[in-house]
Amino acid sequence: MTSSPGFGIYIHWPFCLSKCPYCDFNSHAAQSMDQGRWRAALLAELDHFAGETEGRTPTSIFFGGGTPSLMDPETAGALVAEVKHRWACAPDLEVTLEANPTSVEADRFHAFRDAGIDRLSLGIQALDPDSLTFLGRRHSVDEALAALHLAQATFPRVSFDLIYSRPGQTEAGWRAELARALDLAGEHLSLYQLTVEDGTMFAPAQARGEFVLPDEDEAAAQFEATQELCERAGLPAYEISNHARPGAECRHNLTYWMGGEWLGIGPGAHGRFAGFALAQARSPGTWLAQVEQNGHATETRYPLDPAERLSELVLMGLRLRNGLGPALLAELRPVLDPAGLARMIEGGFLIEDAQGLRTTDKGRLVLNAVLGGLLA
Repeated sequence: MTSSPGFGIYIHWPFCLSKCPYCDFNSHAAQSMDQGRWRAALLAELDHFAGETEGRTPTSIFFGGGTPSLMDPETAGALVAEVKHRWACAPDLEVTLEANPTSVEADRFHAFRDAGIDRLSLGIQALDPDSLTFLGRRHSVDEALAALHLAQATFPRVSFDLIYSRPGQTEAGWRAELARALDLAGEHLSLYQLTVEDGTMFAPAQARGEFVLPDEDEAAAQFEATQELCERAGLPAYEISNHARPGAECRHNLTYWMGGEWLGIGPGAHGRFAGFALAQARSPGTWLAQVEQNGHATETRYPLDPAERLSELVLMGLRLRNGLGPALLAELRPVLDPAGLARMIEGGFLIEDAQGLRTTDKGRLVLNAVLGGLLA
């Protein structure tokens, strides 16, 4: 895993064909949009911020969403080319695109590869039909497998996502599904426990009793099974939900978790650079109008409070298996509660040694509680 957080550029494409019921991202269902107009606006906002981040060396570009595989490959290509034109990029620049494994999107994989995408992240989410229906996915298992095989033949690096701890799922069932996924995976897997967030379609459905998630013990058993099987397969967790062969970690996400700087372009995108936190207008229509009028659509921009920044570094850094290195830990001491830290170490949730501070297997299982105790 790299020791430098790097500098990332995040580009948000807000449109999906339909909104998944578990999703709380800034995504909007749309059957069509003016691709040329959106390309021009994204390029304009990118150019606006190029001057403010002059001298940075981009190590990654990440197209997220929404469903960025619905954008024209020409748009992705134009944005990648503009990044390379405006910044002196790292020679091993990582360019990731999130995609859904429908046959329509898979047909565009070669065009995206030609546009400069070298890492594809596929939102497969489940390997059984009933779960795909429950999760609101538009693809079948067969489509997902076909798209995965095509992606692996097209892109140098491929990852895919699965969601577990679904209603009715047992540890045995998840072990079987994950074993199948590991047989299919190459170098990276993202594995998320299903949580129901406010503002999603699942929230009122759960409140009405339409489904019940596995209880705490069952969810914990599935999490522990995930760590065991992935470790055995050579894809250990380098972050709480992300597993990779050594050297195959997602560089862009490491920028976030290691406290690096990044630029956020597009509706609702967030950025952190030069000591400031920025957020772009969330509504696609508002964002587009503001960019066309002003060259950017920054809605909020404020200097990061030093204590807030240190707390953020703790929250992000302890998600990583390697945790906080000794130099960073020394910098973060002022925001750590000494009594809370002592309790967490004594309870076997954290380890502090010459390598810094990191969570144990037991601590990763209850990470939110550990963080709450440290920052109280």
